[in-house]
Amino acid sequence: MRLQTTCRMEYIKTEIEGVLIIQPRVFEDARGYFFEAWKKAEFEEHVGKVEFIQDNESKSSFGVLRGLHYQRGEFSQAKLVRVISGRVLDVAVDLRKDSPTFGRYVMVELSAENKRQFFIPRGFAHGFLVLSDEAVFTYKVDNVYAPQAEASIRWDDEQIGIQWPIASEQLLLSEKDRNAKPFGEAEFF
Repeated sequence: MRLQTTCRMEYIKTEIEGVLIIQPRVFEDARGYFFEAWKKAEFEEHVGKVEFIQDNESKSSFGVLRGLHYQRGEFSQAKLVRVISGRVLDVAVDLRKDSPTFGRYVMVELSAENKRQFFIPRGFAHGFLVLSDEAVFTYKVDNVYAPQAEASIRWDDEQIGIQWPIASEQLLLSEKDRNAKPFGEAEFF
């Protein structure tokens, strides 16, 4: 016998075409909770066909800012991101030069509590800032990591103008992110 469920996720459009916030339907009771984190048929119905090939996970402490990262050319990646524990601000920057929202960004809070996911299609730079003591961040990608195609844009680029809620002195950045190129020198799609 096959169990039928009516679990559905809400696919919330953002001001940038193709970037979506996905809010799962969570079933809670005294034992805890249950939700479907990803369902291929439903995802394809609302987003389109994306063949995820790998899941990644990172753990970071308060003030860690990772990004703004992307892979160039044929190694570009679509991502479906979420937070398993903690809280982050997640950002997607439109690098599609023919897009009406080129150079603009969408920011969303992802947390263990809200269980939201964020879909970022190919053609975007991506980054996140940890707001909790620590956060476990996980994401699906549709293409392999290719170090030769890796690129970064400065997290504090004035042209993009992301309003991070933590003072720059409190941020923990990798050497790569500290030395990232400005938006004007990025390779666009």
